[in-house]
Amino acid sequence: MTEKGFTVWLTGPPRSGKTTLAGLLAQALRELGRQVQVLDGDEVRKVLCADLGFSRQDRRANNLRTAYVASLLNDHGVCCLVAQIAPYAADRQEVRRRLADYVEVFMDCPLEQLINRDYKGIYAKALAGQLKGVTGVDDPYEPPLDPEVHCRTDRQSPQDSLAQVLEYLLRAGLLATAAPAGQEAAYTPEQEALIRRRLADLGYL
Repeated sequence: MTEKGFTVWLTGPPRSGKTTLAGLLAQALRELGRQVQVLDGDEVRKVLCADLGFSRQDRRANNLRTAYVASLLNDHGVCCLVAQIAPYAADRQEVRRRLADYVEVFMDCPLEQLINRDYKGIYAKALAGQLKGVTGVDDPYEPPLDPEVHCRTDRQSPQDSLAQVLEYLLRAGLLATAAPAGQEAAYTPEQEALIRRRLADLGYL
């Protein structure tokens, strides 16, 4: 049996904690013996999407290219963690359609807190009219209405958000070894208890 790849897509405005949580989740999954690849939005733009800008159409193309890479990784048993703004609901819905096992994590944080975290001063420049096209200021961010996981990153620590995502992955059966062809993958109670104990021993739950 081979392990089942899946994609966790962390969506939210800049400075909402996407990259931090992706790193923590990658470490936790690797300690469970899973293959993991993080696709960070900034790095993806440099490598795969350097020809794209930040128009509505270019943002969509950026997300769909990322989804294609994630799909290829999933097909080879790799857990793909995407830390990418993905501001438009229609684009996220198309990404969901293209990925067999897709977990949407909404990194929810109010603008005031985002500004406080912004060591680069991007929000300050946008609010002063010195920078255009900043998501959440003069470019829209359409919050997910029904994400698999909703993290309030202004109220909870990154470790709390990590535990929340891991709990979902456990409940969804995505940390289990894939079932034989023709059979639905699922945990036995013993398997779930074993994985839960392992995560607790590692300090994640």
